[in-house]
Amino acid sequence: MAAVPNALPKQVVVATRGLKKTYFGKVETRVLHGIDMEVYAGEFVAIIGQSGSGKSTLLNILGALDVPTEGTVLIDGVDIATLSEDELAHLRNRVIGFVFQFHYLLNELSCLENVLTPITISRGEASKAETSYVSALLERVGLADQVNKHPDAMSGGQNQRCAIIRALANQPKIVLADEPTGNLDSRSGNEVFKIMREMNREKGVAFIMVTHDDRLAQEADRILAIDDGWVREVDKRAHRMKLLSSLSDS
Repeated sequence: MAAVPNALPKQVVVATRGLKKTYFGKVETRVLHGIDMEVYAGEFVAIIGQSGSGKSTLLNILGALDVPTEGTVLIDGVDIATLSEDELAHLRNRVIGFVFQFHYLLNELSCLENVLTPITISRGEASKAETSYVSALLERVGLADQVNKHPDAMSGGQNQRCAIIRALANQPKIVLADEPTGNLDSRSGNEVFKIMREMNREKGVAFIMVTHDDRLAQEADRILAIDDGWVREVDKRAHRMKLLSSLSDS
């Protein structure tokens, strides 16, 4: 019987080593304490925790929007502390996509123009192939009839779907999503999450999502919890049982 070849090792796209963050002011506030974590290509990771636990701070550091007090952040194998400001801007534009609780679309631009902004910022003008690519994604998420509309003429859920495609426009390896459903009603929030999960699976993009919604967290590949600045892996089965128990009690 022929030997089964070993599976290819998973590619780490995000890693931290000894990550710490302290804010200095009248009161010294330690937010993150020596975090070690890895996220692999194509994974969908949910980060949960109480308000003020450091979730958004961690996401901002992973997105090179903030700097750690100590420790190392590796994005696609590169230590981001070694990069210049221009190189960091390039990294954020080409390797990382961002989705926030509020869509932050520009009202003076149409849905399609908003989606193309990462490309136009990077290269001045989108090619026909790039425009075709994002137009196909917009159609895929049910926005084909919204491409020429401006954000104030679209619903909250439509705007957030537009923001997701904007995050995917440059075909990044990682999408960082900070409470992407937090400003939506439950139905729209579920639809937005479903689209993110589908894009994750179809495009092989790693998603790291901060969320307060335990139901959505349960649908991720892995759950990480931040407790008082420390990260721990959550047993999904135990998390599911806890979630079912809380639903039955309500």
